[in-house]
Amino acid sequence: MFTEIQNGLAAWGSFDTWIVITAALAAMACALPGVFLVLRQQSMMGDALSHTVLPGIVVAFLLSYGLRDAAWLSPTTQLATLPLFLFGGAVVLGVVSAMLTEFVQRLGHVESSAALGVVFTSLFAFGLLLIRLKADSVHIDPDCVLYGNVETVKLGVAGIPRATAMVASLLVVNLILVLLFYKELTISAFDPSLATTLGIRARLMHYALMATTAATLVAAFESVGSILVITMLVAPAATASLLTDRLPIRLVVTLAVAFTTALLGHAMALTLPALVFSRLGFPEIKDASTAGMMAVVAGMLFILAMFFAPRHGMISKGLGQTRLAFRLACHDQLRSLYQTERKTTLGATLEATAWTTTQGSILHYLATWSLIFSQQIARTEQGHQLTSRGKRAVEQMIRDVSDATSTQSKRT
Repeated sequence: MFTEIQNGLAAWGSFDTWIVITAALAAMACALPGVFLVLRQQSMMGDALSHTVLPGIVVAFLLSYGLRDAAWLSPTTQLATLPLFLFGGAVVLGVVSAMLTEFVQRLGHVESSAALGVVFTSLFAFGLLLIRLKADSVHIDPDCVLYGNVETVKLGVAGIPRATAMVASLLVVNLILVLLFYKELTISAFDPSLATTLGIRARLMHYALMATTAATLVAAFESVGSILVITMLVAPAATASLLTDRLPIRLVVTLAVAFTTALLGHAMALTLPALVFSRLGFPEIKDASTAGMMAVVAGMLFILAMFFAPRHGMISKGLGQTRLAFRLACHDQLRSLYQTERKTTLGATLEATAWTTTQGSILHYLATWSLIFSQQIARTEQGHQLTSRGKRAVEQMIRDVSDATSTQSKRT
């Protein structure tokens, strides 16, 4: 197996390096606005915008060729300015989509997800209708739309691929926007009402984020395709949200996850298909799409974070709950022995906060052995008894509970 992996990576060249760089830059450019989309609980807005920008692109395409036919633009100028037309049409439709979503939500008294579903399906259908009526002869390659052409990057000026330069510029612009409007974006994402009170135009920040997301979608669409663009808008930010709660660190972790996704995705695209399909009787399948494999890697990283994140992971949460249950079982044991030996009502202070009895459970036996090992209880002929260390521990527990009750009463 390792020999096949080495053989797959042995053919790695400068072309593969440019593929990884292009994919990584596109992934990081998409991940930056994705952080704030996840914060706003609008993760599917990226998927919706990837559909709603279609009529804007079609209208901009028809407008560009219409100006050329009317002799307003020369053929050379029209071809040179066509990307700008498409870019502008997508940005305008991104803002219009956000405004229509809010309008439908307020007018129809429906939740935001329902309004978003109505708007993006309607605009997408309108875009398809425009294509059918005005641009039916234009050929659209489904593979190019889904996976992009990151594997066919062409060298441009100074030996740098044009797609690499474009997504690098996009990443720089998104970084500058995040740094300039970090405070406004953060406050607007967490509490729009507070942002408005502080003089921040929360609605304007929302529209600006939608415009930035739409521009990012269009700029990265040609290089990596729709699957990877939508994945990179959500997956790295969602993974980072499981790993840290601090927003500055989350932004850095998001960029690191996006870069790791690009590197591992291309490496696995070169090695994993040959390794798997050769054992299934399909030796002719040697590689896979880099964009598709990057989406797979992004999902795998999210699953790993979901299980092993230090604070929000399922395993860490389970261990934390187990430690808490074990600690409460130990306290319950000490409380019961204290009440039995002292025959006083002091134990009632603890009884109000005691955990449900663990008598006969696995935690009960583990707690008993732990207390014996720590010399807080001792085994005698009459049963278990508290040691001097155990009595001091119980008395400290009583003082802690009394102090907590007193503090709560004062606050009330």
